[in-house]
Amino acid sequence: ITNYHVPQGVGDIVMIQSDHTGAVDILSAELETTDLLGDQRKAQPPPLAPPTMWTTEKLKEFKAKIGKEKNGRMVVKRGEVVTVRVPTHPDGKRICWEFATDDYDIGFGVYFDWTTVTSTAITVQVSESSDEEDEEEEEEIEGLSPVGDVERGSKSYLRNRFGEITPVYRRNSHREVQAGSHEYPGEGIYLLKFDNSYSLLRNKTLFFHVYYTS
Repeated sequence: ITNYHVPQGVGDIVMIQSDHTGAVDILSAELETTDLLGDQRKAQPPPLAPPTMWTTEKLKEFKAKIGKEKNGRMVVKRGEVVTVRVPTHPDGKRICWEFATDDYDIGFGVYFDWTTVTSTAITVQVSESSDEEDEEEEEEIEGLSPVGDVERGSKSYLRNRFGEITPVYRRNSHREVQAGSHEYPGEGIYLLKFDNSYSLLRNKTLFFHVYYTS
């Protein structure tokens, strides 16, 4: 903020909150040197590297193979967001994913939850909309931020311990197999989001495969 002045007394601090991201900046020469602020900065998770992503044209072969596997096929109903939670595995160094859909596209994004892994089981969470999912996160995490619009392919800003690897965009998974991988940034849980919240009429049949490599 250019030429912004606030009268300060001894020990006072100025806090400025961003309307865009909800981030709070603390302006205080005294606080800059305290151990409290130093610890707060150390607690912030490091930035996440972007994933490696690619597509393949073997759509029919992929769906025929994955459709035979247990839990390899699911229906993402209209207005729903399905989140596949994949914990990091002690024997792995990289997560890999592949998916395709029947007839229509679907929104897809990858996020990371910097949390202690207590189980390596992969779980699936279904919410009726992206807004509902954000409300559930806000109950657990303090602070607010705007939610992106999957129809436009804009970002969704997840807070605190949640980091964004790639935002939710609509993918042409009905035309090509969408695939990608990401090297573990540390211990935590990957959140692979399949977003059909923008669709008012159509359910989407999803063929999905996730695994890790060492």
